[in-house]
Amino acid sequence: MPRPLVVKVTCGADDPERANQGLTVAATALSAGADVSLWLTGEAAWLGAGRGGFALPQASPAADLVAAVAAGGQVTVCTQCAARRELTPADLLDGVRIAGAAAYVEEVLAPEVQALVY
Repeated sequence: MPRPLVVKVTCGADDPERANQGLTVAATALSAGADVSLWLTGEAAWLGAGRGGFALPQASPAADLVAAVAAGGQVTVCTQCAARRELTPADLLDGVRIAGAAAYVEEVLAPEVQALVY
C-alpha cells in the first residue's frame, strides 16, 4: 500500500501548468491506491468552488482532476484563502471542506506521510 500523500496546490489559472501538475499527481496517486489529501490554497482555492478552471493543452481539465480527488480522497480549501475570496462551505463543491493551518500541519506530520507543494 502506498504511503499517504498530501498535495498542496498554491496556484490556479495564474500558473496553470504548475497547478495542473499538482492536480495530476494527486489524482494519479489516488488511482494508484494512495490515501490522498489535496489542499487548495491561493488562487487554487477557486477550484474548490468549481470556479477558476483553466484549459491546458495535453492535460486533463482541472475540474475533472479536483472532482476525481474529491470522490476518492480529501479536498480542502485553506481557511484564510477562502475568507479572502469570500468563499463559504455553501460555495464549495461536494466533498470539499474548509480547514486551516492546524489541520494541514496535523496531516503532514502524520507517520509516513509524503507532502508535496506545487
